[in-house]
Amino acid sequence: MFVLDARLERDTLALGDFPLCRLLLMNDANYPWFILVPRREEVSELFQLDPADQQLLWREATMLAEILKDTFGADKMNLATLGNVVSQLHVHVVARRRDDAAWPAPVWGFQPARPYNEAQLAGVRQKLKLVLADGFQFEEGK
Repeated sequence: MFVLDARLERDTLALGDFPLCRLLLMNDANYPWFILVPRREEVSELFQLDPADQQLLWREATMLAEILKDTFGADKMNLATLGNVVSQLHVHVVARRRDDAAWPAPVWGFQPARPYNEAQLAGVRQKLKLVLADGFQFEEGK
């Protein structure tokens, strides 16, 4: 049974599910920072996914990156799988802009997280509802 890592649970807001991955929003309004987590048990590395899931993860990540680039007016998309702190396999998909606070440095630890307020979160959800295609299921009641 898939269980989300406790740190991801604490630091993110759940948005919904693609066929393979849970889509999370990092609770840091400094950046449009999303996380994809394959809903597979005990997977910490890409190569632990079977070949079909590897391909599906890549399709979901690249499709999301393309959508986010347009939706959030990004100058550059950052995709990364690190897992040094959270070992559960997850892919960071961050829409970067040349005028963001951390540019051109990585967003990790650059400045304290600024949690989303209700209006900001509603705005992100609304933007995504306009652009996420069939196959994405938003969290119930959100």
